[in-house]
Formats: sequence, structure tokens, C-alpha cells
Amino acid sequence: MPQDKNSHIIQTIASYGKSLLGFIRKRVKNDADAEDILQDVWYQFSNVVDTSTIEQTGAWLYRVARNKILDKHKKHKESLLDDLSPAGDEDGDDPDFAGILMQEATTPETEYIRNLFWEQLFAALDELPENQRQVFVWHELDDIPYEEIAKRTGENVNTLVSRKRYAVLHLRSRLKQLYKEITEY
Repeated sequence: MPQDKNSHIIQTIASYGKSLLGFIRKRVKNDADAEDILQDVWYQFSNVVDTSTIEQTGAWLYRVARNKILDKHKKHKESLLDDLSPAGDEDGDDPDFAGILMQEATTPETEYIRNLFWEQLFAALDELPENQRQVFVWHELDDIPYEEIAKRTGENVNTLVSRKRYAVLHLRSRLKQLYKEITEY
């Protein structure tokens, strides 16, 4: 049985390794982080007692990778939440995720809400045009200054600021429903 498990793991790594690394690289700021996350995914996969019980191995691997990426990005949540919360909104209709997610208490409910927020955020980011998504991720999640992004892309800083603004508007709109669902229960 251990030999079968090892061969299944090796076959899975051969089948999914490159595409999974590419998936992770698109969502983190450097190759070292991507490789660390990939190694964590393979470690978690190798610790599954019976890997043959996983019905959709690819889906399982990508879900674990996404969760690892979310864990990495959680340390930057303060600046992200501040950006998503509008300053001086008079109608009070825009979400205040910082107030909900930055609570001191860590309960199963708050952890569930935090994970739900990050899943919805990444789903909303995937809906953006590539140039808007990339600027938002680099500036907010990876904490890279606009000047550095301008050097990387060859774009004007004002263009980058504008793209991020469009991304923020989309994310506010998209996450407003989640905020209502969270606050109404």
C-alpha cells in the first residue's frame, strides 16, 4: 500500500506540477513565495492518509493552493480593507469590512466570515481585466509602491492609480452583497 501511495503522489506531481505552479505564480509577488506555497500543497497532499479517496485531485490541489495563497495575503489585510472602505461616504451604504473582519475575537464564526471574504475577494479580482487586477494585487496585497510598479510595467503612475481606482470600484460593488449578507444574519 505505501508503494501505491508513493507512485500516486509522484504521478500527481508530474501531472499537475507545472500548471499548479503557474496558477500560484499569478497570485503571489515572487517565485520564491510561489515555490514555498507549492511545497506546502505537496506536503499537505502527501499527508493525506488515502489519496485515492480524493475524487477530483486537480480541484483539491487548486483549492489547497488557493487557501495557502489566502493565508499568505491575510497579513496585508489592514491596508486592503482600508482601501475598500470609502472615506467620507455620506449615505453609509458602502461596506465596512474592516469593522467586521478586524475584530479581536477569533471564533469559528469570525474565521468563517474572514475566509468567505477572502474567497469572494479573489473571485471578484478574477473578474477584473488583467491590468487592473495586477495593479491592485501588487499595490494592495504585495505592498509594492506605484513607482516600483511603473518601473516594472513601463506605465505612467497616474495610469496605474486610475486602473487601481477602477478595480476598487468594482470590488466595492461586488462585495457589497456579501457585506449585506454578513450584517443581516
